[in-house]
Amino acid sequence: MNSVNSAAAASKVTTSKSRRRAPIDKAGYLFIAPGYLVYFAFIFIPLLVGLYYSFTNYNFYSTPAFVGFDNYVRLFHDKLFGTAVYNTFIYSLFSIFPQMALGLLLAVLLNGKLRGRLFARVSVYIPNVTSMVAVSMIWLWIYDPSLGILNRVLKTFGLAPVQWLYDPSTAMAAIIMMGIWKSIGYTMIVYLSGLQSIPASLYEAAHMDGATKVRQFFAITIPMLKPTTFFILVMSCINSFMVFEQVNILTNGGPLNKTTTIVHQIYLRGFQDFQMGYASAMAMVLFVITLLITLLNFRLGNKGNDTDVD
Repeated sequence: MNSVNSAAAASKVTTSKSRRRAPIDKAGYLFIAPGYLVYFAFIFIPLLVGLYYSFTNYNFYSTPAFVGFDNYVRLFHDKLFGTAVYNTFIYSLFSIFPQMALGLLLAVLLNGKLRGRLFARVSVYIPNVTSMVAVSMIWLWIYDPSLGILNRVLKTFGLAPVQWLYDPSTAMAAIIMMGIWKSIGYTMIVYLSGLQSIPASLYEAAHMDGATKVRQFFAITIPMLKPTTFFILVMSCINSFMVFEQVNILTNGGPLNKTTTIVHQIYLRGFQDFQMGYASAMAMVLFVITLLITLLNFRLGNKGNDTDVD
């Protein structure tokens, strides 16, 4: 018996040593190297360069001179940048949650056995892969005060036409509606993948217990989609803070700066005023805001890992 125990102990020691001495799989590092090279070339290095320029007065035409925190001091006294931050938060708040709710609703509807569901899925998803410039031009026509289809519909119901993009009270709402319409397809597809990963046995057991479809939706579907919802929320927050093309094309930040956003201000200061140092400081502030919101989502969402089913 002692010999058996000794052999077992020796085997464990040998196994432990072999694990510690396991050779490094160099092939794995070679496979992931291209991804890291792209990351360093197009994300990490530009981030460091932008951080450096944010402490200079770089303007394209002269050698950058170090100015310390002058750009950041100016930034926090810039009322226009404060307006851009406020507008960006408003856009994010009123676009993310409707987009997620409508995307989930469409995913649930198109996950069933309906005729033409493939066509419907493709139709909803197409705007997401369409160029933002093309989409903006289409909605520029939709919002046209005299020829736009939206005002024609209002006229049909006896309502007065609306200056969608020229009225400070409706301009941001118009941009938000377009953003929701374009992004809802992506949300739907991600939710569809989440719905199809939920075990059917859960619904069968709930049905046998007499649970209605509504009860199943709130007791099974919503909890089981928590990881998916968390992923969509994080990605939507990041994307909403990068809003630029539709603002630049539809309103150029107007009217009365009601639709200007952080990225729009970065573009104006950097590529129209050629104040690249100041624009870099704005970009660093945007990076910090996005990072903090992402970390907050991870903390509040608990990383979405508490609904796993074995």
